[in-house]
Amino acid sequence: MSSHDRILEGVRVVDLTTFVTGGFCSLMLANQGADVVKVERPGVGDDNRHSGPPFIDGESPYFWTVNYGKRSVELDLKTEAGREALYALASEADVFLQNYRPGTAERLDVDEETIRSHNEEIVYCAISAFGQTGPWSQRPGYDLLIQGMSGIMSVTGEPDGRPVKVGLPMTDLITAMWAAFGISNALYRRELTGEGEYIDLGMLDAALPWLTKQAGKVFAGDSPSRMGTKDPVLAPYQTFETADGYLNVACLNQKLWRGLCDAIDRSELADDERFETNGDRVEHMAELEAELEGTFRERTTDEWMDVLVDDAGIPAGPVYEVDDALYNEQTEARDAVTTIDDPERGAIPVVEHPLNYDRADSGFESPPPRLGEHTRSVFAELGYDESELDDLEERGAFGN
Repeated sequence: MSSHDRILEGVRVVDLTTFVTGGFCSLMLANQGADVVKVERPGVGDDNRHSGPPFIDGESPYFWTVNYGKRSVELDLKTEAGREALYALASEADVFLQNYRPGTAERLDVDEETIRSHNEEIVYCAISAFGQTGPWSQRPGYDLLIQGMSGIMSVTGEPDGRPVKVGLPMTDLITAMWAAFGISNALYRRELTGEGEYIDLGMLDAALPWLTKQAGKVFAGDSPSRMGTKDPVLAPYQTFETADGYLNVACLNQKLWRGLCDAIDRSELADDERFETNGDRVEHMAELEAELEGTFRERTTDEWMDVLVDDAGIPAGPVYEVDDALYNEQTEARDAVTTIDDPERGAIPVVEHPLNYDRADSGFESPPPRLGEHTRSVFAELGYDESELDDLEERGAFGN
């Protein structure tokens, strides 16, 4: 591999998914060089194209963030011609990705057995809310439901408040990352064995391993609960209000705790028997919070950053609004947010992915596709001539 290769260069992914679970998975693969062909319903496309507001020229920027670097084809899978075209596409693909409710793929004749009959070595990944088996397998499911059923909401929010959903589609993204990881593993195994693979991935299954600390408490016979920004095993490790905003402070050991006390001119707290060890601080967390919050309100967030981080080396950071999180001196230095030029839409903002290789390239090379933008060109690459493409179109493969 040369120093400029992208790791998944030459891998073709046929993506039948909508919204985020499959979309972010194939986005991750596209970022690593895979050719992702997004199969969409004619005239409608992925529902995520329209999941706003806000909209820019009739399209949701949310869709952009999940679909950089892909190509779009329109296929009506309810027609024989549409399925015929899909099978031709799958026969030359490495990965087939869908997120239908169990049973739907069979009804559309795009199930694993059917697709494998056209390509024995394909890696087929089926994403669903609860997996292909079990008493809940036929239930519909979305991120909100899985956040609730996975226990995530039960430990998110203030102690005296109701359960809170994480403010982004967390379980969609968790599932997407597991899918990309599983597909990459299956492709590696195929290189070793020559065999394809079938991946059955449920969103609930995907979310549970992320409980870690909370699962550990359950295994020890304890019951995790909502703690706001506080941590069940570390203190102080939480958010404090400042004179003009909020500041996160993370003291993971005794040296940092004493350094914090000295930096905020509260050295007496380090000698207080209630706060002597981390275990003591966790046990007396409410009292510790009361002691610290009045002090932190005395200065602005920037002033505390100077005192704690620049002067004392204490782990602390502001709670940014999303625009500040995207655009700051650190993200600028790391090219974390860039743009891709589109002839029709102008410069499209891009949130880049974080894998920075020394001996390989990664990144998005094209803007999110317009609906059906690549339908004819993708099938031309498969060997269809113009008359054959016209025939598919006349038979309804690309919609009416």
